[in-house]
Amino acid sequence: MSGLDSFVLGSFGMSVIAIVAMGFATVLMRTSGFWLMAHVTLTPRIRRMLEALPGSIVVAMVLPIVVKGGPVAVLGVTVAAALMALRGNQILAVTSGVVAAALARTLL
Repeated sequence: MSGLDSFVLGSFGMSVIAIVAMGFATVLMRTSGFWLMAHVTLTPRIRRMLEALPGSIVVAMVLPIVVKGGPVAVLGVTVAAALMALRGNQILAVTSGVVAAALARTLL
């Protein structure tokens, strides 16, 4: 095997191939969702389901963390949710939630 072959087939070349393949898969998934929804009739029921979907995804991601993290995680999520409701600033809410959880973990 020549030097160029080992470079292309080496770890760098395989990394590039993996990154390109993952990028292609991401674009394929996103575009296929748009294509699929173009063929779905949006009834009021489907529209309500699609509007509720982002909230259900957030709950599905956050709830296991809160259950596993215990009271400290509950405090962090509560602070973040309260600040998001009051101020509407995502960065402030997330940062404050993380700081509250870190302080609680340090003090408890």
